Amino acid sequence: QQQDLRGEMMRTMEDVGIEVERQHHEVATAGQAELDMKYDTLVSMADKLQWFKYIVRQCAVRAGKTATFMPKPLFGDNGSGMHVHFSIWKGKTNLFAGGGYAGLSDMGRWAIGGLLRHAHAVIAFTNPTTNSYRRLVPHFEAPIKLAYSSRNRSAAIRIPMFSSEPRSKRFEFRCPDPLATGYLAFSAIAMACIDGIQNRIDPGDPLDKNIYDLPPEEMAQVVDAPTSLEAALEALRKDHEFLLRGDVFNKELIETYLKYKYDNEV
Repeated sequence: QQQDLRGEMMRTMEDVGIEVERQHHEVATAGQAELDMKYDTLVSMADKLQWFKYIVRQCAVRAGKTATFMPKPLFGDNGSGMHVHFSIWKGKTNLFAGGGYAGLSDMGRWAIGGLLRHAHAVIAFTNPTTNSYRRLVPHFEAPIKLAYSSRNRSAAIRIPMFSSEPRSKRFEFRCPDPLATGYLAFSAIAMACIDGIQNRIDPGDPLDKNIYDLPPEEMAQVVDAPTSLEAALEALRKDHEFLLRGDVFNKELIETYLKYKYDNEV
């Protein structure tokens, strides 16, 4: 029955022009599912995310079910993330493809450096609710450490290694959850990456060891993801100049966002 429902969701998305590359049951209970949309440009992907949520909910209702996008709906079970795959292109050339670590170019590494540097502020948009931080806890495949790796699923940024094809070279930001608004979340990620590229921010060495096996002295050297909405909002309050360049964000939007979140959610 669950597989039939996922199939119905996929067919409905494709009817409105959203290409879904694959779908499968995920590891959590209560019918957790993963549906992967094919990549697109930033604004188009944010549009598709709005459609995605609407279609999933409506198909569930028609089947007599309820779909939730809560990051951590069940205590003690794996949460639901929204892994965002990101690359920057010039025409038909993927600027992240190169000969460095995991097939990345210098630009790809600098983009990761920028995202890691500004991650706490970005997470205020990519993980926008109090429930978001119930998910960012150890031992549930959640990204709790702000590091990058080609194979470590506990790292915030993972470089997929499914293919050596330059067109497929990208990184996957694993912190975001599906309560994020795509227009804000994707833009914040992009602005952090652009800051990293412009300032050639070195992301440091990758964390290819299993995070849970690290000795305490090594673990302490890896920066943690924020553990509360309030912590992420405080980071955004202190670190948002990178978002204002090119009038992508403005101070009024950020101040309004902070005030709303503090007054209504924190």
